Amino acid sequence: MNRLPKIFATIVAGVIILLLVVQKEPSNENGAVIQTGDVVENPVDEETVVEPHTFYVDVKGEVVKPGVYEASLGDRVQDVINRAGGIKETGNPYSVNLAQKVVDEMVILVTNQEESTGQREAGSPSSQDGKVRINQATQEELETLPGIGPSKASAILQHREEHGPFKKVEDLLEVSGIGESTLQNIQESVQLP
Repeated sequence: MNRLPKIFATIVAGVIILLLVVQKEPSNENGAVIQTGDVVENPVDEETVVEPHTFYVDVKGEVVKPGVYEASLGDRVQDVINRAGGIKETGNPYSVNLAQKVVDEMVILVTNQEESTGQREAGSPSSQDGKVRINQATQEELETLPGIGPSKASAILQHREEHGPFKKVEDLLEVSGIGESTLQNIQESVQLP
């Protein structure tokens, strides 16, 4: 009977010593013991995509100095138009969304006031041939498309804001609420540039 308390005391002492030794050795976040002299590297996620800090935007039409301008992540159409010297007196500031974020390879076309007036008289919200430019259209212009009401128009604008301009008309299928049948109804009424 006298042995049992001694065995128990020995086991407890051994556990305490083991815990003290383990605590003193440095370990990495995975619990592996790091020995002195080991080099620890942070793993790099190979799927991490680094977006360029600068890119280029083409500014055309009724601006003081049309051309290709450097832009930065977070710049708006207004910022790039200002770099181009601003909109001429003959230009229509309502032909572009000044608050839209710019993306690489974007084309900003500022139309003149006469062209814009002619477009409205012809019944076209965005282009001379009656098609709506989905990458530049406003909520109201998008709602003129067959089968596109306020909620779908809002979803298109939100998708465009979050993911940048549509690269092809079929990209509209990525917008919540737009399926194959809606795309077929509007496909002949929209254009990209």
